[in-house]
Amino acid sequence: MDLIVMTPVRLLSDGLAACFASREGVSLRDTVADLHCLRNALATQEVVVVLIDVTHGVDLDDMRALASEHPAVAFVALGLQDQCQEVVRCGRAGFTGYVSRTSSIDELCQALSDVAAGRLSCSAEISGGLLRALFGMDAHSRQSTSAETLTRREGEVLQLIGHGLSNKEIARELRVSLATVKHHVHNVLEKLEVSGRAQAMRRVRDTPWIASSPLASRVQRDRQGAEGQHQETWAKRMVGQS
Repeated sequence: MDLIVMTPVRLLSDGLAACFASREGVSLRDTVADLHCLRNALATQEVVVVLIDVTHGVDLDDMRALASEHPAVAFVALGLQDQCQEVVRCGRAGFTGYVSRTSSIDELCQALSDVAAGRLSCSAEISGGLLRALFGMDAHSRQSTSAETLTRREGEVLQLIGHGLSNKEIARELRVSLATVKHHVHNVLEKLEVSGRAQAMRRVRDTPWIASSPLASRVQRDRQGAEGQHQETWAKRMVGQS
């Protein structure tokens, strides 16, 4: 089983590397510190499982985009609290398995083997909670509107689309990859049930509250400031020529 470990803690990555070195059937291919480095590693290496340390926080929107880009890879959350709500949140973000904070190294290796084989090991309480969560998600999806299903990051992307930014400009403003932006744009158009960016821009203008974002407001002010500066420079040039 080829494996990549992602954690910002060097001591943890070194410790896991030492543990896996003595385990048959586990081949640690790489250790990375964040999702950006993980995306680069996945672009050049073929692995079965990625073990991600979630104890220091992971952007679930970016995680969901990464999981969509690599559907054949099993992502496992390391250090998750053994609570149904946390398991559901990770499942929505693209994780296919988890290892609780109280697990031993033997339990970790068993969980990785289970995930690689398409199985999920969890307690009876978590299993029951997952079934109840699935029922609740289905009921909510029938009642909610498309705008209500936008994630925070998708709302930011939609607002920036409304300001006329291209995918490259959005990637630069949000400091994410172009592939991540394309993934979010696709989801936004699908959830709003529109066929293109022009319709999405009209939707934002008509109902701006569906994509309110402090970041997008800052971007709008910056663009307006740049346009004002350009107009001032143009006016000075015209005065100088007259």
